[in-house]
Amino acid sequence: MNKYDVLIIGAGIAGLYAALQLPKSKKVLVVCKDIPWECNTFYAQGGMVTALNEADIALHVEDTMAAGSYHNNKEAVEILSRTSLETTADIIQRGMEFDKDSQGNLLYTKEAAHSVARIIHAGGDATGRYLHYFMMVQNMHHLQKNTLVYDLLIENGRCYGVKATVNYEPTAIYADDVIIASGGIGSLYAYNTNSRTVSADIHGICVEKGIELADMEFMQFHPTVFVKTPFARKLLLTEALRGEGAHVVDKEGRRFLFDYDERGELAGRDIVARGIFDYKRQTGEEAYLDFSMFEESWFRERFPNITRTFGALGYRFPQDRVPISPAFHYANGGIKSDTHGCIEGVEGLYVIGEAARTGVHGANRLASNSLLEGVVFAKRATAHLLAKSKKEGRIPKFDKDYGNILHKENDKMYKQRLRQVMWDDVGIIRTAKGLHEAKNLIYDMKNKEIGRLLKLRLNTASAIVDAALARKESLGSHYIES
Repeated sequence: MNKYDVLIIGAGIAGLYAALQLPKSKKVLVVCKDIPWECNTFYAQGGMVTALNEADIALHVEDTMAAGSYHNNKEAVEILSRTSLETTADIIQRGMEFDKDSQGNLLYTKEAAHSVARIIHAGGDATGRYLHYFMMVQNMHHLQKNTLVYDLLIENGRCYGVKATVNYEPTAIYADDVIIASGGIGSLYAYNTNSRTVSADIHGICVEKGIELADMEFMQFHPTVFVKTPFARKLLLTEALRGEGAHVVDKEGRRFLFDYDERGELAGRDIVARGIFDYKRQTGEEAYLDFSMFEESWFRERFPNITRTFGALGYRFPQDRVPISPAFHYANGGIKSDTHGCIEGVEGLYVIGEAARTGVHGANRLASNSLLEGVVFAKRATAHLLAKSKKEGRIPKFDKDYGNILHKENDKMYKQRLRQVMWDDVGIIRTAKGLHEAKNLIYDMKNKEIGRLLKLRLNTASAIVDAALARKESLGSHYIES
């Protein structure tokens, strides 16, 4: 029997940092759906927030609360900021190299809605890639790829493990403790910046098991994304570009975002995304990101990935401006947990990172708080797990298995339809009519001949729509037009 002390679902920053906290004496298995670097951490560009010092904590908390429309859990935000002093020091002490100036001092950048520069970065605009590689190298536990979790084994308020396909073979994996670090819900939307593996399966299992999802109406859309590509994952243009001084302009070069907010490009993400979306809807014209104010060699060094990626598409930065659109970026809501990652009513089950709803982000995430959230709550969940006494008990028999019905032949067509309706009706600007239409379409799809994985996606989509219908007033990233 496959039995572990701890099973970690997901090999992004939250899952890998959790693994780093668990001693070698523990039998730990980290699983990921595809290859390990096919995760959102790998694609994170901007950087990781850290409180600069004790004195900066109050200001970081206020910035986070303000960006989240004060819908945040203040205790969780204070924990996030205070713990950043420990986790950032720990990561650097382990040998992670962040970008420094010629004197060897850490370089900090500023992004929208931060009142000071407190974001550290690596490889210019490749922070996620560098951090992910660093954590992979540090990981001393077994990491298993091609493992797709399709059920949680829960009985009498206790989690005993998961059912998963490992290299396409249905398998039961048992563990004393299971940590969900599976990320958000990006693949539900036609335009998104997420890894192709991020498809809300685990959220859908939670809906089925009666585990609460919270704040699911608060889906964050990134304002500046290049969507003219055939792939589901669109190309993100990091907020750090605007933090460094790039402009959003119309075809005449006018900075139209000042029509929406006096802060222009540096207003909160939800405001900027809505402004660009509304401008394009009203005028039928393109919006562009303009970098012409930057010096070429500086730009290449500060944003090497963007320069290279767009160079391959024929763009020459910083001379050329690029057409942009908002796209789904981050789930502020998720599986409800406390500040230790514990899930109420289920012993032995934790959730951390983007999959979790600790209340840190409120109605809208402050830029670059996501990598920090992953490490802070990984540290807290593992500390809680290691401190509790081990309960021995017989593993019940779990007969039900969906392994043979994960996919049905029409799933792909329905999946595309779902992604389009989520973008059109449950996106940046919502209406009660559109939300009801989406609800009906999802309900109809659930009654079709569909595979288990699509059913799980539909469960999560339903949770988003129901939460959006329940909140009658606009707040943060939930914007409803009457």
